[in-house]
Amino acid sequence: MSLVKSIRSQQEYQTLLSSADPKKLIVVDFTASWCGPCQVFAQLSTQYRHVTFAQVDVDQLQEVASAQGVTAMPTFQFFKANAKIAELKGANKGGLEQLVKQYQGPADESTAGIQGGHSDLTEFVTLNQIECLNQSDEHVVRNMFQKDGSYLESDVDEQLIVNIPFNQAVKLHSIKIIPESIEKAPKTIRTFVNPPAIIGFDDADSVEPIETIELTEKDYDSGAIIPLRFVKYQSVHNVNIFVKDNIGGGEVTAIKQLIFYGTPVETTKMSDLKKAEHEH
Repeated sequence: MSLVKSIRSQQEYQTLLSSADPKKLIVVDFTASWCGPCQVFAQLSTQYRHVTFAQVDVDQLQEVASAQGVTAMPTFQFFKANAKIAELKGANKGGLEQLVKQYQGPADESTAGIQGGHSDLTEFVTLNQIECLNQSDEHVVRNMFQKDGSYLESDVDEQLIVNIPFNQAVKLHSIKIIPESIEKAPKTIRTFVNPPAIIGFDDADSVEPIETIELTEKDYDSGAIIPLRFVKYQSVHNVNIFVKDNIGGGEVTAIKQLIFYGTPVETTKMSDLKKAEHEH
């Protein structure tokens, strides 16, 4: 399985670097379809789960490759805190892994309770396409995917509907919700997978959800993970979450962070298969 993120636009590339945890290592593989598959890069992405591995096709994103001074394929660039800290040119397996080990930093403890190789999928969320109904003007939905203490807050009542799109199909295993306070934490949530558009409040009450989850204060204990019916979330392009009410029964719901755990759905290009056959 590969956990390499495919970068499809200049904005997506910039967002990857600017929104990441400053302590997190990001490795970008500048390559092209005619270079053939990079199996080593894919293997490292599963071995070093706390490192973000991304791939840029230089033919599709020439402006990104040019801005980064890429002249040879593959070129691997290493980033932390939105700054390049190392570079490696050529398919040098030993050199690539050595640099990953050198700059990897501490492992991410947030996935310690997750089984089956699942990890934080925040990097696969398309942040500029997230939608939310009934959000406060001061505390908007994108705050849930930041780590700066900001939060999402409801407006006229306690209900929220959030549409979270992913930049590739993913399998969802579980979620973690960090509330602004326990009284404002979601109590009843309903999930809807791959709707063509964000659902309305009427539909959220009448359409059959993928599942309904009833939460208690225990579900918000430090590090608590909320399991999903994994079999129901095997190819998710976007998910709608309807927050019906909150723990305290008040008029305001507030969420500091929403984290999805799972794995991206691995896709294989036919051109890569043909090139791999010729290389054996």
